[in-house]
Amino acid sequence: MGNLPEETTSFVGRTGELALLERALEEHRLITLTGSGGVGKSRLALRAAERAGGRVTVRSGGRHPDGVWWADLSPLYDDRLMLATVSDAVGLSDYAQRVPVEALRQWLGDRRLLLVLDSCERLVPACGHLVGELLAAAPGLTVLATSRQPLGTRGEHLIDVPPLPLEGDDEVLQLFRDRAAQAAPQVSLDDPGTAAAAVQICRRLEGIPLAVELACARLDENSVEQIADRLTSRFDILTNDNVWPQRHRALRTAIGWSHELCAPLERLLWARLSVFRGDIDAQDAREVCAGGPLSADDVGTALEGLAAQSVLRRDGNRYRMLDTLREYGALWLAELGEDRLLTDRHAAYFADLARQAHDAWLGPDQVPWYRRVADTHADLCAALNHLLAADPETAVKMAGHIGFFWCCSGHLHEARIYLERALDADRTTGPHRTPALWALGMTVVLQGDHETAHRLGEQCGMAAWQEQDPEAMLAAAYLLGIAYLMMSRPQAAYTVADRALRALPGGPFDSAARLRCRIVRIFALTAMGRLDEAGEEAADLRRVCLEHGESWTRSYADYQLALVHLLQGRPYEAEGHARSMIACKRQLGDSFGIALGLDLLAAAFAAQGNGERAAHAYGTGQAYWHMVGHPQRGTPELAPVRAKCEEQARAAAGNPAYEDAFHRGLVDDGESALAHALRGHLRSEG
Repeated sequence: MGNLPEETTSFVGRTGELALLERALEEHRLITLTGSGGVGKSRLALRAAERAGGRVTVRSGGRHPDGVWWADLSPLYDDRLMLATVSDAVGLSDYAQRVPVEALRQWLGDRRLLLVLDSCERLVPACGHLVGELLAAAPGLTVLATSRQPLGTRGEHLIDVPPLPLEGDDEVLQLFRDRAAQAAPQVSLDDPGTAAAAVQICRRLEGIPLAVELACARLDENSVEQIADRLTSRFDILTNDNVWPQRHRALRTAIGWSHELCAPLERLLWARLSVFRGDIDAQDAREVCAGGPLSADDVGTALEGLAAQSVLRRDGNRYRMLDTLREYGALWLAELGEDRLLTDRHAAYFADLARQAHDAWLGPDQVPWYRRVADTHADLCAALNHLLAADPETAVKMAGHIGFFWCCSGHLHEARIYLERALDADRTTGPHRTPALWALGMTVVLQGDHETAHRLGEQCGMAAWQEQDPEAMLAAAYLLGIAYLMMSRPQAAYTVADRALRALPGGPFDSAARLRCRIVRIFALTAMGRLDEAGEEAADLRRVCLEHGESWTRSYADYQLALVHLLQGRPYEAEGHARSMIACKRQLGDSFGIALGLDLLAAAFAAQGNGERAAHAYGTGQAYWHMVGHPQRGTPELAPVRAKCEEQARAAAGNPAYEDAFHRGLVDDGESALAHALRGHLRSEG
């Protein structure tokens, strides 16, 4: 249980620091690893976190039975997204209206876990304040932070991370040998002259791991002796440079020397890539960074070159740049006078990516677009932050395009914050505001603020009528219909959706809003007890969605079919549709939808007389409801189904067996529990 990143290279040395850190984790609740950039704070924290519990021992208990969780704060340049980043890291996708920090405090309150906050240096005051609040609210919480300076929180235990030692075990030379073997297996350090040059490099770079790795990355094209000579020459120049503090000069030497040895187009790409905040996709890099002497094809070649020189690190099909190297690239981008140009280009590109995702929502690539939006989350946020100041009208459009994706994939608070900021920043009137108003309505209805959602739905309807925009009219009807459903007014929901569909005829896949209005009508039919009609319309809609490769709407058609089958006494058919719904919601990253599906699956098991499986699924569902910060929710007609489920399951299993299975479902890690729930298949799909 946890989300620790994978180690992609071997861990060398640090035996003493690890032992010291392990003792500190036993004795203190807040430990901060401090040290200069590139010294290895993150690697030490990761290794200590793995040894403190991690993936292997958490199921058997220990000090951190609720897991070890990693929050990477390096993409953040201010504290506005810090709380959301930490919440995401620990698996909290809060849908409630409360202040987000309250949700996080409650989520962590009775848990015993280790939280690692990596790269806190840009956010020291905010991090210190948040950590203080969380430690006070959660007695079982331990926090391990990495930062270039202390957080200043009461009870903080500081451990300084020095460079690797040059004497004794000579760990820095061990690192040099290891990285040299990876970069240039043909290089041998057995020759006394070569070995002496390696020692000279390690001493010149003062044992700083990042600096040593950058030097070793050059061994494929340079001998050890050549690298030693060139570093010596460069260091002599920097010795007379009073701009850089002495403690930074060794790393500055290695980075600057690596930069000089890059090809000109590689240096240009290094600078331009500094505008990215998250992991970098090659196509995104081409679109944002190509221009002038750097063609799109050149970008691909330069990416490979920078990765070979350890300036970039591959992470699957994407690239990652360490914060220290990103900062150096940003300095050069400013020196080139391209910082505003590239920031504008980055924002425009990701605004257009949001538009493409919105336009492709209905198509067969719906699930890949949800993943694309999730993968580029940090850069979408950075683009919005820039546009809010530079181009508020485009920010409104972008927020409207991306808001629904975020609502459905665990970023509800961020969606609301950005939508409200954008609508406040741009006071002009026009059709560009209506999609953002609609997306804001969807965020508040999911947070349980049904009256505000109803008001926003009416505003959207009035704007759509004035603009004579059929898609906006259908979207407003959908929002109003959902609000009515949640307010226990199914007849009103049916009327508003049905009138819109009849007034604006067309096929179900003519527009996204038309598809969603059909879902409202089905929900309303079920709530009014017109189960045969609801089942027929849901089955027809599901079939059409399957033909088009659409997942979001199909998941709710499955939801309604599962509910109808349950209410009509067909629990095995209900089970299949509940599984299908959960599978779709899992692909979309929709924890709220998974929770709904698990409740129906539990009810199906209970109706079959399988009390223990029902209890386990019900417990897993409870874990997901906690994850989204709600007691069990959904449309009102689901409440009696849940109550009957628990009653039937307890009767079938007996109270002790029920409680045991429920607890296992509640505390098991989410992936294992979902895998357990998804065994079997939907009969109609073979």
